[in-house]
Amino acid sequence: MDTAQLKKVYKETIAPELQKQFNYSSAMQVPVLKKIVINQGLGDATQDKKIVDVAVNEITAITGQKAVATYSKKDIANFKLRKKMPIGVMVTLRGQRMYEFLERLIRVSLPRIRDFKGITTKFDGRGNYTLGITEQIIFPEINIDEIDRIQGMNITFVTSAATDEEGFALLKAFGLPFKNAKND
Repeated sequence: MDTAQLKKVYKETIAPELQKQFNYSSAMQVPVLKKIVINQGLGDATQDKKIVDVAVNEITAITGQKAVATYSKKDIANFKLRKKMPIGVMVTLRGQRMYEFLERLIRVSLPRIRDFKGITTKFDGRGNYTLGITEQIIFPEINIDEIDRIQGMNITFVTSAATDEEGFALLKAFGLPFKNAKND
């Protein structure tokens, strides 16, 4: 499988279709996928520091890019949280790695979800979409025998689209399996 396949498909078919659909006067107006951000919140990491190390290794294996720990910005006594404690893991994918991850997500990981009927069509108002995944074991890079706890994650698709409709059209054209999609 060619690694630049989705990028090539975008340039050759998706971009011209979107330009026609939304009547853009210039090819530069066509929305693009800027980056994909994978974020995993680890509330239990305040008690056990090893949770963050395991999560960093898992996200790094899934994305092919080194994940970094995120730290708390302030003290919150109710959550036993101190400033600068590790509370999550994130990685931002751009360019080639972004397209490779998107292709693996669409073709391999999402179909592995039990009773999968598609993903919701809730956008943020600016053409960006966040997909919540409840289990990291849908990714083939994760060995199910080696994990000690199921962790969820958020995958945010950041586009240059001005509206939700344009962002939806872009991600739908890439092949994200939205349920009850408008143009099916």
